[in-house]
Amino acid sequence: MVQVQLRLSEKMLEEIDRWVAEGRFKSRSDAIKTMISFYHEREKTREFFRMLMERSEDGKKHPEVLIPLEEL
Repeated sequence: MVQVQLRLSEKMLEEIDRWVAEGRFKSRSDAIKTMISFYHEREKTREFFRMLMERSEDGKKHPEVLIPLEEL
């Protein structure tokens, strides 16, 4: 794993430290890695949603290409 440094506001650091003290995370590093993972997962979900919306529009424009659910 690669180690990186980052700058945070005092307010953000205090909040992360509070989360660690409450037992939500094992360490500052764990909290930050978890937040990055959640952000990454959210972006993947948004990308999937956009793809579904595009396919939905395609289905409305070209209903002949849709497969009826009864055939699945």
